[in-house]
Amino acid sequence: MARLFGTDGVRGLANVDITVELALGLAVSAAHVLGRDAVAAGRKPKAVVGRDPRASGEFLSAAVIAGLASAGVDVHDVGVLPTPAVAFLTADMDAHFGVMLSASHNAMPDNGIKFFAAGGHKLADAVEDEIAAGVGREWDRPTGAQVGRVHTNRAGQARYVAHLLAALPGRLDGVKVVLDAAHGAASAVSPEVFRLAGAEVIEIGAEPDGLNINDGYGSTHLDHLVTAVVAKGADLGIAHDGDADRCLAVDADGTVVDGDQIMGILAVALKERGRLAGNTLVATVMSNLGLHKAMEREGISVVQTAVGDRYVLERMRADGYSLGGEQSGHVILLDHGTTGDGVLTGLMLAARIAQTGRTFADLAAVMTRMPQVLLNVRGVDTSRVDSDSGVLEAVAAEEAALAGAGRVLLRKSGTEPLVRVMVEAETPDQAEGVATRLVDVVRQRLAV
Repeated sequence: MARLFGTDGVRGLANVDITVELALGLAVSAAHVLGRDAVAAGRKPKAVVGRDPRASGEFLSAAVIAGLASAGVDVHDVGVLPTPAVAFLTADMDAHFGVMLSASHNAMPDNGIKFFAAGGHKLADAVEDEIAAGVGREWDRPTGAQVGRVHTNRAGQARYVAHLLAALPGRLDGVKVVLDAAHGAASAVSPEVFRLAGAEVIEIGAEPDGLNINDGYGSTHLDHLVTAVVAKGADLGIAHDGDADRCLAVDADGTVVDGDQIMGILAVALKERGRLAGNTLVATVMSNLGLHKAMEREGISVVQTAVGDRYVLERMRADGYSLGGEQSGHVILLDHGTTGDGVLTGLMLAARIAQTGRTFADLAAVMTRMPQVLLNVRGVDTSRVDSDSGVLEAVAAEEAALAGAGRVLLRKSGTEPLVRVMVEAETPDQAEGVATRLVDVVRQRLAV
C-alpha cells in the first residue's frame, strides 16, 4: 500500500484527494501522536496552524483547526504565512507541533497538509506513518473545559520579520531587488522585510486573490521576473514559490541563478565568516556536478542525500552541518531556521551583494553548470523504477558511455505520479540524447 505522506506532506487535488474529511482525520490523529507528551504531563497540547492563500485553504484550515480543537489541542491560527514562518513560530511559541496548509509550487486546484514537530522540525517517516495509521480510529473525546480553544493570532508576521532581520549579517542599502511572490504566502512579508532591511523593492506577483497562486509567476515561471529585472535595472530578482520555502534568482542581465549556484554563493560566504560548519555543504543527488567541482576548488566538502529538503535537514542535524539544500531552491540555513526559507535565502543573497560590492552574476560564477536535462515520464509504474532489470541495464550502459564525464539519475517523484530522468553530460545535445533514450526505455519497460 502506498504511503499517504509524500516527501513533503500529504498533497493532491483539493476537495477530491485532500478533503475536509481527510483534513479532519489527520488533525485528530496528529493531535494524539504529536500531543502525546503534553497530555502525559497533564497539559493541553498547543499547535500553530498556517496556510498559503489558495481558496481551498480556507475550508481545509478550518477542518484542521476543528479537528485539533475537538481533540483537546489549543490552536493558534496564524493565517496566511510562508511555510518557514509556521516552522519558526512553532518553535518560537513553544508549540508542541505546527500544521501548514499548502501545495507549495503546485497549481491552485491542489492543496496539501504538512506537519512540524516541536521545535519546527519536519517529521520522520515513522511518525508520519503513525499519524496516517490513526486516521479514522475510535478515540475518547474530551468534553467541557478539556476541549481545545482557538486563538486568532496575527502577530506571527511581525515575529517572523524580526527573526529574519536578526539573521542578516548586514543591511541591504543600495541593493535594488525585484521580488516575485507567486501570488502566494510571501506576498506581504517578503517585500516588508526587504524594505525594512534597506533594499529598494519592486514587487510583482504579490496580489493574491485565492485563485492566482503560482499562475504564471513564482519560481516555476520566471519570465515575468526576468523581464522586470532587466527593465527596472535591478541588481537581482528573487522568485518564491507558493509557500515561500524556496527561491530561485535572476541576475541583472536576466540570467537565471538556480539553487545549486545559490548554495555555492552562500557556502563561500559562510566559509569566509567562519560559519560553515565542518566546511561542508549538504546537497541532494540532483545537484549539478558543477557544484561539486566548484566546492572542491573552494575547499568545501559536499555530502549527498536523497531528494527532499527533509532528508537534507536530517543529515544536517545528524552531523551538525549549517548549510544545505536542493537545486530547486530549497536552502536550509540551520543557524536560523529548520526548513527551507525562500525569504531568508533571498535576503542572504542580497546581503552578499551589499557586503562585497560585486555583481550577482560575478558571485554566481563561483560554479559552472554542466549541461543537464530533466525529463518527466508520466503514466508508468513508478514503483519499479529502481528494480526493473531492463531499466537498470539501460542506465548502466549510458553511464558507461559517458565514461565519467557525466551522470544519470532515475527516480520516482515524491510529490507527483511520475518518474524523473536526469542526465548531465559535456554538451546539451549529448545530455538530451541520453535522456531521450532512457525515457523511451522507461515507457516501454514500466508501461501500465
